[in-house]
Amino acid sequence: MPMEKHPQGPYPAPPGAAVPVPDAPASAESEPSKADMDRHVKQLAGISRDKRSLSREDLEALRRFAAAAAGRGTALRFLVAEYFDSAHCVWTDFKASGRARELQDAMAVASALIRAIGDATVALTEGYETAHRAAIRGEEAMRREFVDDLLNGRTALGRLAERAERFGLRLVGPHSVAVARTDKPFAAGEDTTRYVEEALTARFTAKDVLITTKDGLLVCVSPGAVPEVPDCFATAVRNAVDQPCKTAVGRPRSGASGIVRSYEEARSTLDLAAVLGLSPPLVHASDLLVFQVLGRDRAAITDLVATVLGGLEGARGGPRVLLETLTAYFASGCLNTTTARRLGVSVRTVTYRLGRIRQLTGHDPADPDQRYILQTAALGARLLDWPRCPLQPSE
Repeated sequence: MPMEKHPQGPYPAPPGAAVPVPDAPASAESEPSKADMDRHVKQLAGISRDKRSLSREDLEALRRFAAAAAGRGTALRFLVAEYFDSAHCVWTDFKASGRARELQDAMAVASALIRAIGDATVALTEGYETAHRAAIRGEEAMRREFVDDLLNGRTALGRLAERAERFGLRLVGPHSVAVARTDKPFAAGEDTTRYVEEALTARFTAKDVLITTKDGLLVCVSPGAVPEVPDCFATAVRNAVDQPCKTAVGRPRSGASGIVRSYEEARSTLDLAAVLGLSPPLVHASDLLVFQVLGRDRAAITDLVATVLGGLEGARGGPRVLLETLTAYFASGCLNTTTARRLGVSVRTVTYRLGRIRQLTGHDPADPDQRYILQTAALGARLLDWPRCPLQPSE
């Protein structure tokens, strides 16, 4: 089985020669030890004479040999091909020596060689795969540590930038962060996470997206220069899960600290969307800025709702219907006919309810000067989930 027959690259090598790293020039550091390969060839030659099996020590040496090759980046197919070339050379030499004709047990010799080659191949693949799995686990651990440091914002920016390059992320220019949540927490390495990552990297380059998990959320970090990534991320998540899913996107911000701010904004937007009961599967933080501004002074917005809308509690059946009418009225551009269509009631009913709101609150929704106060109070009521949740006094 000459090496020239392998179509993956020009790697002609005589039996016992070093296995070069694929797609990279061979070097003293990247080549397997010629002494190790020669020793394995001698083992096979001894087996052809003694018809014995490889010892436990021999197999362990092969595992270490394969693990070292994996650490250098040598492809498994080239490692196995090199070993089979060596075995082929031993068998050819054995046949040419004529000893097979002198011996009456040529079949036993062949059987011993085949068994030894099979055991050696298994040992090679075991050693290689063990080293490969260990490398993957180490890479995943480094990735998780980097993501935690990046999103927590507790590591020096220079050090973060150096580590970011390893994972294809350049902390230059603005970045935005999108987070997705479902009833089932996302976990690193699971099928859903891999599906989303593969869907995004297939459309964009690896430098344009960083997919990870944190606190049960699926997180996507992307450059602000590629604004379509968050929308594609939300679509990929919806396609990957079989349950309701909500995605929030923070505003693009510059630098590593900007990624932290965008991530925190996306998380708070996700929580706010749940409080407000928003139905769209994708919510942008920029669309909810007014709620975030109101929420920064909870005591003030509580006082505003109680002062402006508290009178609605005197309505028959409570304030809920009148508050829904007021919200629909503002969402309809303060048009009675559009409001009636939204609510599925008559225009006369809308007119009556607006009159009751004016009577109970002392503010007229149709008056431009008073409309802003009512609308701000109505937004605050949604933020506080009033009247379902009683207002907590600020004093």
